[in-house]
Amino acid sequence: MIKDHLSRLPARPGVYRMYGSDETVLYVGKAKSLKARVANYTRLGGHTQRIAAMISLTARMEFVVTETETEALLLEASLIKSLKPRFNILLRDDKSFPYILIRRDHEAPQILKYRGSKQDRGDYFGPFASANAVNRTLDTLQKAFLLRTCEDSVYSQRERPCMLHQIKRCAAPCVGLIDPEAYRSLADQAADFLRGKAGDLQAQLATEMDSAAEEMAFERAATLRDRIRALAVVRAQQDINPDGLDEADIFAISVQGGLSAVQVFFIRAGQNWGASVHFPRHEKDQTDAEILSAFLVQFYDKRPPPRLILTNRLPDQDGLIGEALSLKADRRVVIRAPRRGDKRSLVDQATRNAAEALSRKLAESASQARLLGDVQKVFDLSQRPGRIEVYDNSHIQGTNMVGGMVVAGPEGFEKGQYRKFNIKDTTLTPGDDYAMMREVMRRRFRRALKDRETGGQGTWPDLVLIDGGLGQLTAVTETLTELGLTPGEVNLVSIAKGVERNAGREQFFQPGKAPFRLPESSPVLYYLQRLRDEAHRWAIGAHRSRRAADLRRNPLDDISGIGPARKKALLQYFGSARGVARAKLADLRAIDGVSDAMAQRIYDHFKEG
Repeated sequence: MIKDHLSRLPARPGVYRMYGSDETVLYVGKAKSLKARVANYTRLGGHTQRIAAMISLTARMEFVVTETETEALLLEASLIKSLKPRFNILLRDDKSFPYILIRRDHEAPQILKYRGSKQDRGDYFGPFASANAVNRTLDTLQKAFLLRTCEDSVYSQRERPCMLHQIKRCAAPCVGLIDPEAYRSLADQAADFLRGKAGDLQAQLATEMDSAAEEMAFERAATLRDRIRALAVVRAQQDINPDGLDEADIFAISVQGGLSAVQVFFIRAGQNWGASVHFPRHEKDQTDAEILSAFLVQFYDKRPPPRLILTNRLPDQDGLIGEALSLKADRRVVIRAPRRGDKRSLVDQATRNAAEALSRKLAESASQARLLGDVQKVFDLSQRPGRIEVYDNSHIQGTNMVGGMVVAGPEGFEKGQYRKFNIKDTTLTPGDDYAMMREVMRRRFRRALKDRETGGQGTWPDLVLIDGGLGQLTAVTETLTELGLTPGEVNLVSIAKGVERNAGREQFFQPGKAPFRLPESSPVLYYLQRLRDEAHRWAIGAHRSRRAADLRRNPLDDISGIGPARKKALLQYFGSARGVARAKLADLRAIDGVSDAMAQRIYDHFKEG
């Protein structure tokens, strides 16, 4: 199949995808010459075990030709992040990084934490490594600059200062306790501080404080003193203050025992804006330069790169990656591995952090492996479980019924594998937990059986843990039997709340065995409680989201023919859905865009209701 493609491929840059027989993407790669790269896969022998396995599983291929190798590199990174192929190096910790935003589209600028696309008008500062890093900085900036954090709707409703003003964290522009021009000056000073002009700003404030003291304006002098102290606290919190380094990201990789950790430091405006550590997924035979190369391109797929990237070792194709990031940022981006000086000291510090994070990860993995071995013994499983699925249901008096599934394995909770099941069966009695669990299991294992029958790589659990007692276990067992599964094909365990719902006195049920308890000091019991509690948290969250969506639903949405334009016109005229419900037929007919027939339909809908 690969040789057949080879005869038609051009010797041009591009991206290729390798698919398995079940249409799952096995690998995404880029090439300077598609013809030359694919030709390598047709050779017999000389491949690593991983590549040989990948070739043997490939059932078909797809190709995209690009103008340059740089474009191919960027497209490859985007596809890897979206498709998550089995044989690629993957950046698993792919959440967006937060920014600080000073909004400028209001008479009183607001300071807040921000994620997402930069749509609001204002000054953006970041990225910060974590929400905690942003929150710490925001907390101190409030003390120093007294900027509001409240929403516009709250701001417009204030008639007297809020608690934040009382504790000296807001200047209370909402009730006019500060002149608008003076308040905007505070916002400008905060922006200057975040741009790295902290030293100049502190000197300016110190001069103003001395002048206020000489004029015997002691209250103003004390306010300025407090602001200077707050700024000093922020600067002291910067555990890296590199001289002469204004903007850079620092990456250090550490590899051990088939795992790797990549430590990242963010330097912006000459300040340390936090650090994060990542554990990319890769095979044991892949080098640190390969891993770092794939990591960097995926890391910046949806993030703006800085002008300078420092690493503890150069990634593969560092020149090509620099070109690709320069194209993305529309300015020159340089990747360097410094050998001496202050920059080398920063990289060494990141390297130590990466090694320590990896050591902790390896220790946690060893501890997790021991726990899973103990779970195997407790439930008499044939092998140590690699995938544990935990199920729970949530509802309030039978409304917004949701089932939740969480997944745990050797590396802890696999949050990307979590699933929620909106209960769809309209015939079941509202609040019937057994029927809800039957539907969840039916949907979950029908899909798993379909994957297995077609030779796919669907996930199959080594252990299914159900939050409930013997009744839930019986319902699940009967459902799986109806699907043609024998008791040995799925290991089932249910965990019932302890006596008087006390944690530590849970009962465990397995098909064909007497219920039993574990010692209250058992590490396995604590581990299973954590799994059960996580499933409960996930199901409750899914239920609340669905309930909130229902609460936000407008009664007008239930009337056929009411689109966004008519809905907006009705709400603007009558003020609310309740106003529409109380309206006379003649008033409804008077609305632009509402025909006589539509007015009658709206009127009848609410009167019949």
